[in-house]
Amino acid sequence: MCGILGVVAHTPANQILYDGLLVLQHRGQDAAGIATVDGNTFHMHKGNGLVRDVFRTRNMRALRGNAGIAHVRYPTAGSAIDHNEAQPFYVNSPFGIMLGHNGNLTNTRQLQEELFLEDRRHVNTRSDSEVLLNVLAHELQDNSKKYRLDIQTIFAAVSGVHRRCHGAYAVVAMIAGYGLLAFRDSYGIRPLVLGSHQTV
Repeated sequence: MCGILGVVAHTPANQILYDGLLVLQHRGQDAAGIATVDGNTFHMHKGNGLVRDVFRTRNMRALRGNAGIAHVRYPTAGSAIDHNEAQPFYVNSPFGIMLGHNGNLTNTRQLQEELFLEDRRHVNTRSDSEVLLNVLAHELQDNSKKYRLDIQTIFAAVSGVHRRCHGAYAVVAMIAGYGLLAFRDSYGIRPLVLGSHQTV
């Protein structure tokens, strides 16, 4: 069980993401992370511990931009103490992608082998979230034409993730230059809600 959150706003998203993580803290107390995007530049801070212990004022100031994703971790795969497994995860090829994930993949070992032998991608941790990120990145690459993305290409890539990744999962991701992406497994087992906030 983990908590994930994605925000697109007209003002800086860092405080909204922080406040959202405090509300989701019951879903994971082992690690927390926030990633924001400012133009095409990602900013990230993450670490082991409770939200209030991971983020200081200086960390929050560095999280610039009006969009971002956030994650609180309860480890069900990988290591409970390895700070490298705190999320979000990042991959730069072929597109800059940040990803936070809640759930479990049931075919992680098979996917790790496919990623290494067929997709030519390296997974650095034992986290199934990093596996899912690399599958998404590969599917985006495979479905894009001349490394350009549009909505149909992104949807086709998510369908590819659904074909390859078995289990129950919900994902929030940011693709540099394109925006926020959120999806669940094809059975919709893990919770994920789309909402909007209007100021009066």
